[in-house]
Amino acid sequence: MSVQPQPWPEPDPQIAAAVRMMYRGRREAPLAVQVRDRLGELFPDAAFTDGFGRTGKPGWSPGRLALATVLQKAANLTDRQAADEVRENLSWKYALGLALEDPGFDHSVLSEFRSRVVAHGMEERVLDLLLERLRELGLVAAGGNQRTDSTHIVAAVRDLNRLELVGESVRAALNALAAACPDWVGQALVVEDWSRRYADRIDTWRLPSSKTKQDELALHYAKDGYTLLEALYAPVSPAWLRELPAVQTLRIVLVQNYTRTPGGSGRLRIRRRERAEDGGDGLPPGPIRLASPYDTDARWSAKRDLFWNGFKLHVSETCHPQADGDRPSRPNIITNVATTASTLPDTKALEPIHQVLHRRHLLPTRHYLDSGYPSADLIVASARNYGIALVTPVLLDTSRQAKAQQGFAADDFTIDWDGKQAVCPAGKTSATWNDVVQEGVAKTVVSFAALDCIPCPFKNQCTNSRKGRRLSLYPRELTEAIRTARAQQQDGTWQRDYALRAGVEGTIRQATHTTGLRRARYRSLAKTHLDHTTSAAALNLIRLHAWWHGRPLDRANHCHLARLQLSLTA
Repeated sequence: MSVQPQPWPEPDPQIAAAVRMMYRGRREAPLAVQVRDRLGELFPDAAFTDGFGRTGKPGWSPGRLALATVLQKAANLTDRQAADEVRENLSWKYALGLALEDPGFDHSVLSEFRSRVVAHGMEERVLDLLLERLRELGLVAAGGNQRTDSTHIVAAVRDLNRLELVGESVRAALNALAAACPDWVGQALVVEDWSRRYADRIDTWRLPSSKTKQDELALHYAKDGYTLLEALYAPVSPAWLRELPAVQTLRIVLVQNYTRTPGGSGRLRIRRRERAEDGGDGLPPGPIRLASPYDTDARWSAKRDLFWNGFKLHVSETCHPQADGDRPSRPNIITNVATTASTLPDTKALEPIHQVLHRRHLLPTRHYLDSGYPSADLIVASARNYGIALVTPVLLDTSRQAKAQQGFAADDFTIDWDGKQAVCPAGKTSATWNDVVQEGVAKTVVSFAALDCIPCPFKNQCTNSRKGRRLSLYPRELTEAIRTARAQQQDGTWQRDYALRAGVEGTIRQATHTTGLRRARYRSLAKTHLDHTTSAAALNLIRLHAWWHGRPLDRANHCHLARLQLSLTA
């Protein structure tokens, strides 16, 4: 398939006339029509040529397929439904520049387009092009305020317990081998026996209820898996079979869930791994532990009372404080979506988010975040590297005195960094100042002399140690940044300003309800991220459509009881 980039055709005159007649007067033109009229050729073919060949049979315009994909997400349609809209909906034909009699394309073209985009690393191309166009129109710009929050995404696979995981991994490998090289499977295995055990998917309701029988079945699955791998790695077997992704996944699942040790008669003893605290051999950490043989990027994770198998989505958007009832000067635009493993802490996602915003020339001046994102290092690094002030609650002083709100907390001590000494609230000066490394982190340990602390009348308010008080400080820049942030968040003005962050939760609700983002449509992190970027582009178009017609952004409908609750809370 090849692409010869060409400008999009102008809307068919017959379709344009029909659309103008249907939506004349006060009736709002549909989203697709507004996008074509106001934004023009939003996704040019030339931006996608890297993913398509130069020679061969000409394919459908990738730029117009990109717009069809975004409109598909805006209406939350399946591939078949989207292909039907291209064929039947006049507003879609208008936006794509199709003739009235154009038959469109088969729905499978959309899947092939997504696979090609992911294969060539162009998952963010659609959102990049839209934001670039909005920057040209002055609808989004660097500086100002932005806010970011994360939410959980459920993978497009079945939830499996450890027993089901091993059985399904063996079954997936068998099916992949039977499809790739049925002759080898027929020669190396007794197909009838294996088919009896693995023809149907492994389900909990088919498994024995007895714990003893489940443990026996777990060993049977493991023995079958090792038998299959031994046959594949035999010298007479084709080497390329063992490189199949399903075979490699089976190998990893067995390593993560079982151990093999030498036993009697020269045999290997297979044991199921258990947690180290239960006396077992230990399980691999969550970030690398596979959760499904069909999506090796999905991971189990937990957040408070929520436990899910999938990914995590971070949404960033512009935000403009405004008085009630006032029309905003610019709409709130989603500037970035980051799809990560569900086990990745939010603090690890912030720096990549800033890097992408820097690449798009959309870095904010103030970035509103919840307490899961910041650290002393990030507060300092964001200001130094990008000129961004993080508006976020930082963790309070965790010393015993601060928690009890009695006595002298660490923040009550005056630190003289130049003189390398500290002064306690009672006026005593520290005796030692040592730069150390604790758990890989550079710190400064400040100690006060026992002769000063023991007779001190305020000792009970300061320390229970039989020696003097000790302080463990981060480097100067970090300590001063965290102390300043703690002091600021005690101010009522800061609290009112920080309330601006809460609006991003409405954006996440809009994303999950409008485009169905809560459950991933596709498997693998890359395809899920492509789904998220096209969904972000779709949400931006929906918000632009509302803003163009003077409708308030992020409007929520509340029942009478909910309104009463909100008014009482206010």
